Amino acid sequence: VVGKLNWLHVASNAQLTYFDIHHKRGKEAIDDIDILPRLRGYAIHDGFKSYFKYGGLHGLCNAHHLRELTYLYEQENQDWAKQMKGCLTDIKKRVDEIRSSANQLDKDEIEEFETLYQLILEAGCYKNPPPESNSKGKNTRGRRKKTKARNLLDRLDQQRKETLAFMHDFDVPFDNNQAERDIRTVKIQQKISGTFRSTRGAKNFCRIRSYISTARKNHANSIEAITNALSGNPFLPTIHST
Repeated sequence: VVGKLNWLHVASNAQLTYFDIHHKRGKEAIDDIDILPRLRGYAIHDGFKSYFKYGGLHGLCNAHHLRELTYLYEQENQDWAKQMKGCLTDIKKRVDEIRSSANQLDKDEIEEFETLYQLILEAGCYKNPPPESNSKGKNTRGRRKKTKARNLLDRLDQQRKETLAFMHDFDVPFDNNQAERDIRTVKIQQKISGTFRSTRGAKNFCRIRSYISTARKNHANSIEAITNALSGNPFLPTIHST
């Protein structure tokens, strides 16, 4: 935007889409956009630390986890990663099987999956112990940098509640693919045009795309929705709270 790096932010669900552009990624942008600070339901995201500074409930995107686990197994021969990937996908499969008749797994199934999850973590931690403190050299302090495997293991351990939220409440998505899908149209625009020449133009683009995306999600015709907006009668979705 005007030759400078900006960040596209998206907040969305099955009914609504909101895009905004900001010169920051973290707390300053989140506060200015003012959606996450008001949220009291679940926010499903990639684990960016700034998100956890806000109230409400959090769920981690397991599509991100599956990609990392696949890499660790295929590129670093981490067997526990294949097992964890299987564990998460098995839980999702079971959730999908009974979603139409229940809103969470029964107590015994939850306990069985949580036990398996813990055993896999222990196997992973055994193969990837935490880094030792630097003891050589006058200018080395603190611990050595963690490996990718250890970082993922720590996240899956310390944020297991957020990782497995979809198992305890079927209204919680397994991943944040909704937001990923919504962003695709903006990525297409970026590939074609590559830039915005003004901040106002970028903001207007986000408003228009938010409106069109929301209209489509509610089965409204995009051209009719735009025509109605220009004539002073914009499409307004009927929101069903969950």
